[in-house]
Amino acid sequence: MKPVRIGLIGLGTVGGGTVNVLARNSEEIARRAGRQITVTHAAVRNLSGARICDVSGLELSTDAASVATHPDVDVVVELMGGTDEARDLVLQAIACGKHVVTANKALIALHGNEIFAAAQAHGVTVAFEAAVAGGIPIIKAIREGLAGNRIDWLAGIINGTGNFILTAMREQGRDFDDVLREAQALGYAESDPTFDVEGIDAAHKLAILGSIAFGMPLEFERLTIEGISAITPLDIEYAEELGYRIKHLGIARRRADGVELRVHPTLIPARCLLANVNGVMNAVLVQGDAVGATLYYGAGAGAEATASAVIADLVDIVRALTTDPGNRVPHLAFQPDALTDVAVLPSSEIESAYYLRMTVEDAPGVLASVARILADSGISIEAVVQKEPAHGATRVSLIMLTHRVREGLINDAIARIEASDYIENTIMRMRVETLDGA
Repeated sequence: MKPVRIGLIGLGTVGGGTVNVLARNSEEIARRAGRQITVTHAAVRNLSGARICDVSGLELSTDAASVATHPDVDVVVELMGGTDEARDLVLQAIACGKHVVTANKALIALHGNEIFAAAQAHGVTVAFEAAVAGGIPIIKAIREGLAGNRIDWLAGIINGTGNFILTAMREQGRDFDDVLREAQALGYAESDPTFDVEGIDAAHKLAILGSIAFGMPLEFERLTIEGISAITPLDIEYAEELGYRIKHLGIARRRADGVELRVHPTLIPARCLLANVNGVMNAVLVQGDAVGATLYYGAGAGAEATASAVIADLVDIVRALTTDPGNRVPHLAFQPDALTDVAVLPSSEIESAYYLRMTVEDAPGVLASVARILADSGISIEAVVQKEPAHGATRVSLIMLTHRVREGLINDAIARIEASDYIENTIMRMRVETLDGA
């Protein structure tokens, strides 16, 4: 049979890695797919730019649309990033009857509903395993491996930059800004790190995972998103004393009244598997009703790790080329006409335990006053740590862990405490999850 011809849009880190892995493992990949897979065309910004792969034999162009619509290209692989231009190119490829593979999590999170509808209308597949957690086959695991389960919840470290920062802060006692500069120097963080440290990148990925887990359309704009830039070494130290570690988690949880989709720093027990995922590594913990808890761990980024997921998608597409479109694996795990508009709960309805750190006057009755405000709001306290004041100091750190409570109640209580004259500045609040089943 003729080789399946691939057109790459973007020949940077992941594109170059894809070319390299396809060339190095071509025989093994062909044995798995049933046909050779060959990159024949690539769109690049600069024809004379440096490459990490051998481009001899490739037809290079600066016109991405010409690659997306080329009659000699069977499958388009979009690796350029961004959303607007990438969306247009993917839709053009689909309109030409071409299957598409993408590693673009923002594209899928923001425009996936439109793209999948177009793909269904034209009888083609859009594959996006590489869009979430790099080389970890988490989408395939949930969509296919756990197809017999009702997914109750999932929690994941799905941004390596944030995990690198929190790991270094914990292991070395450094502050956020210092570690961020190192992450930028090492190439883990961009010069503008907002997407990574403020949770937007992880939220794109969680929107995808939540849709696949719960059979709902993509709902990125309704996620609760918080970053890690306000975390201090003191918070990490106090969490450790209480038996917890701080991780930047994406959490999707099914409830009777809807689903929670949220990204935020979270205290989790130090004994948990996720608490021991360090550095730039990613991991996703999934709780199914039949299988229980399963953990997926590996490299969340990198040229060949992400290329591994891209090529896995290519192999799936090649295997399915002769399959009737109605019998292919659905994009979002559930058949398109079976997706349901599940309510995504607002942040005020999230239920969690909470870590509170506040600086208060070192005076009799202060702790009792804080406890009374919490009690009046129906919030019970699990643990309290009150630090000894420094010599001559008049203020002291007070740390509390609450039991599970609705977030609207804790926010109201915090506002009342912060209005008191014995509080200095604002209260640091982080959610606490036990990840039962892990």
